[in-house]
Amino acid sequence: MHRLSARRSTGRRRVAVPKAAAVVVAPLLLTAGAVTPAWAHGAPTDPVSRVSACSPEGGSQGSAACRAAVAANGAPFTAWDNLRVAGVNGRDREVVPDGQLCSGGLAAYKGLDLARADWPSTRLSPGSTLNLTYRSTIPHTGTFKLFLTEPGYDPTKPLTWSDLPEKPFASVTDPPLRDGSYRFSAKLPADRSGHHVLYTIWQNTSTVDTYYSCSDVVFPAAKRADSGTGGTSSRKSPDEREEAGAEKPAAGTSGPATTAPSESTQAPTPPDAGADAQAADPASPVASTTDGSGTSVPLVAGGATALVLAVGTALFLRGRRRRSRIAD
Repeated sequence: MHRLSARRSTGRRRVAVPKAAAVVVAPLLLTAGAVTPAWAHGAPTDPVSRVSACSPEGGSQGSAACRAAVAANGAPFTAWDNLRVAGVNGRDREVVPDGQLCSGGLAAYKGLDLARADWPSTRLSPGSTLNLTYRSTIPHTGTFKLFLTEPGYDPTKPLTWSDLPEKPFASVTDPPLRDGSYRFSAKLPADRSGHHVLYTIWQNTSTVDTYYSCSDVVFPAAKRADSGTGGTSSRKSPDEREEAGAEKPAAGTSGPATTAPSESTQAPTPPDAGADAQAADPASPVASTTDGSGTSVPLVAGGATALVLAVGTALFLRGRRRRSRIAD
């Protein structure tokens, strides 16, 4: 009886082990299933968005702007692809408050709303084709809407809806997901310069979520010809006038250098020397001034000689006439 009881108890212990293992494994499976949807989203990586750049894998988390954003959050942007708001249904301007556009109004991303001019940025050219890359992990259907802040936008002030046009400059629906990213192109507005924000709204149709992101972009500064506000005046800036003045004498066609007296005008140059100078540089002012002074000396000498001959001839004829009268 004792041996039988021992075998039965051993059998109970053997059966109990798998049950305990099942109890431990079950929560792990549930946790893994709960985490997966949270990473099934995305954000722009080119032009790089603030949340992507400042994430642990974004590469710019050490910048001053990213450090300030993380400090304002109190936590790093580990879930960089989860900046989404449910149930918006196109009512973006009603749901997302002014000054909180980059965070979507979510407290977990409030550091992205800091008004700064030193966010990690991407250089673009006005009027060029924008090739946008939006990183994601699984495909979703929906529409991407792209906005660009209005001319005169000040990055040191909170971003508000009034800084954006009423309508997007581009809209793309259901682009394919390839190699973990959505990629599509759009033509940028041609009237932007300086620091701006590319605001991307991705409204899903396969889920109830809408994603928001801010990408800081920099366009070349507008070339202003005067101290005005960027008009199309033909006046040149001091730097441009200095460069133009430096180029003109090299051409030999205009400018103060062409009218300045040269050595040839101060001391007459022999004809051979003047010809050599002209052959060496036809546009040089030396050749043009030599011709004007070199021909004046022969003309004076020739005139004096003709005058002497005329007077001598007249005196000779007059004396001859007197002799003929006396003889008669």
